[in-house]
Amino acid sequence: MCERYALPDQVAAEREFVPAYAWWKFNKRFNVAAQQYVPVIRVHDSQTEAVMMRWGLIPSWAEGKLTAPPPLCVGVDELERSAEHRDAWLKGQRCILPIAGFYAWQMTRAKYRQPHFVRLSGRSVFGLAGIWDQSVDDSDDVIESCSIICLPANDLLREIGGADYPMPAILKRRDYEGWMRQAPLEAKAALQTYSSDRMEAYPVSPRVNSTVPDDAGLIRPTAG
Repeated sequence: MCERYALPDQVAAEREFVPAYAWWKFNKRFNVAAQQYVPVIRVHDSQTEAVMMRWGLIPSWAEGKLTAPPPLCVGVDELERSAEHRDAWLKGQRCILPIAGFYAWQMTRAKYRQPHFVRLSGRSVFGLAGIWDQSVDDSDDVIESCSIICLPANDLLREIGGADYPMPAILKRRDYEGWMRQAPLEAKAALQTYSSDRMEAYPVSPRVNSTVPDDAGLIRPTAG
C-alpha cells in the first residue's frame, strides 16, 4: 500500500493536469502522511478543479468521524463492497492525486524495515487514482477526504515488499479524463498495474520512518 509519498511543486502539478479551476495551495513536500491535507484533482459541474482534501476517507454517513482510522487506501477489488468506499464509488466520486513518488518498505533478514523511494523514470509528477467523499460533522463542518486505490504489485514492488505487496494505481496520462468522467465500469478499465520498466526504486534514509522529517534528503539514495 501507499503509506507515505512526496509532492511535486504546485506549478509542476498544474502543468501536468491543467485544471480548469485551481483552488488548491501547496508546496513541494517529501513526507506526506495520514490525515494531512493533500492536493487532489476532481470533476465538479463538468469542470476539472484542483482542491485540498484530507488523506484518509471519511464516508458521508460517518458524520465527520469513524471509530477506526480513516482508510488511506482501498484495493480495487474492494471498491464495491467496502462500507467506507462503496457509495462514493457508485456515485462516481473519483479523483487524481498528484505525486512525485512514494515510499515502499522492504523487510530485511535482520527484521528491519528498509524504506525505498519509488518513482516514474523521467517524470517529476504523475497521478494516482483515488476516490473521495464529503462528510458533515456535528458542528456542520464539511470534511472532504480521499483514499488511494491499490492494485496487485508489479515485479519492482514485489521485489521490495513481497508477492502480496499492494501498489498504488498509477494512471497513464491518456486515462486522466476517462478516470474522472466515465461510468464506473469504463473508468475501472484504467486501473492497470503500471509497468516496472517505466519505474525506478532505490533505498533511502530510515528517517522517513518518522512523520516528522520533511526535507529533500529523504529521497536521496543511500547504500541500503
